[in-house]
Amino acid sequence: MIYEERDYRIKAGKLGEFVKIYGEHGLPLQKEHLGNFIAYFTTEIGELNHVVALWSYQSLDERTAKRKTMLADPRWQDYLKRVDGLIDIQNTRILTPVSYSPLQ
Repeated sequence: MIYEERDYRIKAGKLGEFVKIYGEHGLPLQKEHLGNFIAYFTTEIGELNHVVALWSYQSLDERTAKRKTMLADPRWQDYLKRVDGLIDIQNTRILTPVSYSPLQ
């Protein structure tokens, strides 16, 4: 099992708008295409205006195949237009749990 952590820094003053659009338009499509949604967070202390999403996959190959299908969906392209200009920086990490992690 691998986990994908996606960290988005949202432009100042746009966090609420981004979270709303994602919840209404992005997340339903991602659940349909990607499947194993773990969590979604916003920051309260430290560097503000961040959202962090966690997804899990059996392998990098599974992730690649599922994301390819999602990216080809015209509804996903429509979602991307809705959030255009709201995201400042995006970072993605693939995480592998250690043997004693509660998430396997």
